[in-house]
Amino acid sequence: MNDHENSHTHLASDGTIYTHKHTEGHEHKHCHQNTKAVLNRLSRALGHLESVKRMVEEGKDCSEVLIQLSAVISALNNTGKVILKDHLEHCIVDAVESGDEEAIENLNKAIDSFIK
Repeated sequence: MNDHENSHTHLASDGTIYTHKHTEGHEHKHCHQNTKAVLNRLSRALGHLESVKRMVEEGKDCSEVLIQLSAVISALNNTGKVILKDHLEHCIVDAVESGDEEAIENLNKAIDSFIK
């Protein structure tokens, strides 16, 4: 093990313990707990957006289209919150522990893009 490699442990909210190592310059990669839930949410939002597209193609009432589009936007924003929480609980904890300032800077940029 070189001087830039460290091993550390994380306790997930469900009690699962994760132990892993990072080497200098190694990008943080984690098995996020919410990946399946995020993919399910994205699939539902995609299906909902497709139905909104059909509504527009069929000339449905604009008010109803806007209401349904708002629901899709809300679903995507809520999915983003799940991703952000997961990222904070896993990747950012690791980044702080290993002194990875680039990961923290990237998070700040992502937050600026996500929340406008």
